[in-house]
Amino acid sequence: MSSDTKDYTTTLIIISGILTLGYFATLKMFGHDPREPPLAPNPFPSSATYNQTSAPIFTISLPGQKMYVVTKPELVQSVQKQHKILAFPPIEAKFASKICGVSLEAQAILNKNVNGDEGEHGLSMESYAGMRDALKPGSQLDDMNRAMISEIAESIDLLQPAKGESCTIGMYAWLRDAITSATTRSVYGPLNPYDDKEVADAFREFESGLMTILVGILPSLTARKPIAARAKVVKAFEKYYKAGGVQQASAFARNRYQVEIDNNVPLEDIARYEVGGSIAVLVNTAPAAFWLLLLLHSHPGLLDDIRREIDACTETTTDEGGSTTKSINITTLKDKSPLFLSSYQEVLRHRSMGTSVREVMEDTYLGQWLLKKGSMLQMPSRIIHQDATLWGSDVADFNPRRFLQEQKKNRPSDACFRAFGGGKTLCPGRHFATNEILAVVAVFVARLDMKPTNGGEWELPTSFNTNVAAVVMEPDSDIEVELKTRPGFEGVKWAVNLHGSDKIFAMVTEDSGETE
Repeated sequence: MSSDTKDYTTTLIIISGILTLGYFATLKMFGHDPREPPLAPNPFPSSATYNQTSAPIFTISLPGQKMYVVTKPELVQSVQKQHKILAFPPIEAKFASKICGVSLEAQAILNKNVNGDEGEHGLSMESYAGMRDALKPGSQLDDMNRAMISEIAESIDLLQPAKGESCTIGMYAWLRDAITSATTRSVYGPLNPYDDKEVADAFREFESGLMTILVGILPSLTARKPIAARAKVVKAFEKYYKAGGVQQASAFARNRYQVEIDNNVPLEDIARYEVGGSIAVLVNTAPAAFWLLLLLHSHPGLLDDIRREIDACTETTTDEGGSTTKSINITTLKDKSPLFLSSYQEVLRHRSMGTSVREVMEDTYLGQWLLKKGSMLQMPSRIIHQDATLWGSDVADFNPRRFLQEQKKNRPSDACFRAFGGGKTLCPGRHFATNEILAVVAVFVARLDMKPTNGGEWELPTSFNTNVAAVVMEPDSDIEVELKTRPGFEGVKWAVNLHGSDKIFAMVTEDSGETE
């Protein structure tokens, strides 16, 4: 063992000792009521720890804060039914104010009736309503979808090599850039601030430093780079609003802006909130598309099966001049490609790591357990998604057929699928994100052949450094790939479109009837 390794080990032992002492000191200070959920087996439990016990909820005593962690879906359902007492909006308001760096005036506006106790008015409640209205299946969402799909198709047009030629890309980098462009143009319209590469890069710098902004001591010193990057994006959005860019934007962007204007939020703070809102818009779609594309190629035989489904949904026409056009309709694809849809859903189960968080607004009971006012409650999706008692002995494997209709008897209820959260805080953008991920992956595999440049086997990168704001694991490293036009598809023109999206792909219990 080298001296460096010894020093590192010694440091770990010292830090672990300090944290453990702090844990027990906190425990002694705040105490543990026997009516509360049982204490975690250790102060820093893992998913494996939770899955080794049958207790559906634990208590973790952190310095200055108690945390309850729910590990079983039946208890998650109970939490969601008590959305006023076990509330999300107050926590979101605190995090948004800190992440976005808004003024005290804006914080006060957001905190008015933040939990809807006095009705459905105020910035918090009206913002939720405006987003849900713009993102529900229908004509407003269709407008965003069509703009997004047009951008995706153009990106792949530019990517596709000429006949007999090839090109090399970093798969994740290309997906991230293409999806960022398509998403932001469909949301913000022709004056999209993220069309400026420096602004897009600044957002990524800000997003990568979220943890230092949230928990850093003196963030003005410890998080200078992400705060400076945030300021650059804020200025871009201020310019965008002053130029009237939002008037040409999607209903989603217009609704958010109008609610803030109606509640007298200052323009600079509107821009700051929008930078924070971009996290939800941009952070998770590219990683999900990356894992889906990678796993389709690396799982034996799966790519051929998926291509057969996509090809069957593709219409081919030839004009009088002999030019061939192939058309893919995303609505038809969702209706006629069960294995592709199952693979997508399994990617989200296999690779999601989001955590639903609530604040306990008053002392209350959850089943037999007392939850104390001021505590936080977490519902980590990964614990449920990796529970072998729910999903079976192959829970750790990527099984692309797990969500096929004929496999329904072999998997748990839809309530156990938590990639989009659930209840009142179910992700309102899930339909848009699903359309985007399916569009980019379907058109990519229909048009292009891809192989790793190292000539070897596909390897899944690690995801240890996933950002704190991410719901889907982010790869720690990119994969360099070589692309060629799929044989027999040279010289073909492509059209990608979408019929009305009233018919949805229901992945969660709430989608069965769009209930809250």
